[in-house]
Amino acid sequence: MAPIMSKLLKTYDRSRVPLYIQVAAVMRQRIERRQWQPGQKISTLVELEREFEVARVTVRQAVDILRQEGLLHCHQGRGTFVAEKPPSRHWLELATDWAILIDSIKDNVPKRIKVDHPPAYPELHEGEGALAPEYRFIPSLQYKDGEPYGIVNVHLARAVFDRDPEAFLTRPALAILASFTDIEVQHAYQTIVIGGASVQTADLLKIALGAPTAECRCVVIDGSGIAIYVADITYRSEVVRLHIDLLAHSTSAPASTKAAPAPGTAMAATLK
Repeated sequence: MAPIMSKLLKTYDRSRVPLYIQVAAVMRQRIERRQWQPGQKISTLVELEREFEVARVTVRQAVDILRQEGLLHCHQGRGTFVAEKPPSRHWLELATDWAILIDSIKDNVPKRIKVDHPPAYPELHEGEGALAPEYRFIPSLQYKDGEPYGIVNVHLARAVFDRDPEAFLTRPALAILASFTDIEVQHAYQTIVIGGASVQTADLLKIALGAPTAECRCVVIDGSGIAIYVADITYRSEVVRLHIDLLAHSTSAPASTKAAPAPGTAMAATLK
């Protein structure tokens, strides 16, 4: 009679992700949820091998990943310990307010990347305004501590781009756009979906093929109903945190919790 496969092994079997990455993910979760406290000595390799029902080498690889991330420290002869101050992984706070969004990106320094056969026009979805006569496509990478964390693909209306090409090519385009006080912003929408890394995305962000990503789409529509800024941004999922004040725009919320939107703008953040 064939042995009964455990629930854990069935879970492994459903995933195409390498075993050591799956084990590392579970261990990382324990640290983040404080199931393993800062400074705590974790189980031995033998105990982890039995618990996760994997080979010793798989456990070693998982531990190595978390050690490189600064979450675990290995001490010869003493064991493996959770870092006293594990680094914050979710350091990127996705803005849900126009002013906060502009302030959060204004000092970023994007690194331009080359894209073969760039699209001439963005693909607009329902409610995203009308196409401008012409666009300038601006692709870039965003870095933190020397590591790429976001791919930014921007379509900017040519009439807007031509007002200050150098600034738009060297600084965050949305921050430059927001500095033009004579441009009326009628709507600004931000939509966030959970995706998986394509071959190109995995290569640029240095992550595994199919690894989770946070895909953010930002559209700015001017007073004439033209989509003057369309950006598709892909973030490494492990750096992203989304916090929404559910009472910020509620008419029933106490006065102290209300936050009025910037004049002439509206920001929507949606998880699908």
